[in-house]
Amino acid sequence: MREEAQRGRALQILTAFAGPMEEARTNPAALLVWQPLAKTARALLPDEFAALDQKFGSTFPFSVEMIQAAHAQWSADWLAWERSHDAEFKRRAAEAEHELAASGGSPLARAKLDAVEREKLELYQRRYAEYVRTAKALHALTI
Repeated sequence: MREEAQRGRALQILTAFAGPMEEARTNPAALLVWQPLAKTARALLPDEFAALDQKFGSTFPFSVEMIQAAHAQWSADWLAWERSHDAEFKRRAAEAEHELAASGGSPLARAKLDAVEREKLELYQRRYAEYVRTAKALHALTI
């Protein structure tokens, strides 16, 4: 009876973490929400999680390898965003510079170019802060 109840709880845990496991594969930052919950659940139901760990051959639901892969994906996604951001703002700056030259240096065209540069920097800084914060938090999950 006790063993059957334990199996039932393990099945409920498995079901509860199926969605978060998939979400973590596609959104590395989701681990920052789900891993602490999994850690708490592991402390509450150690026998059930031990059984799941054995069946999965690694720590259920998020192994160290999975967290490291998520960190690597987060970094790769950052680099792709950074390249895209740079290309977009090079294009926008070139358009503004062209407009500035065509206008003979009008103050309005100068202000537009300055605004493009300011927006580029502000967006980069915000996104970089998010990248660093999340990367550090993902790394901390592995130690």
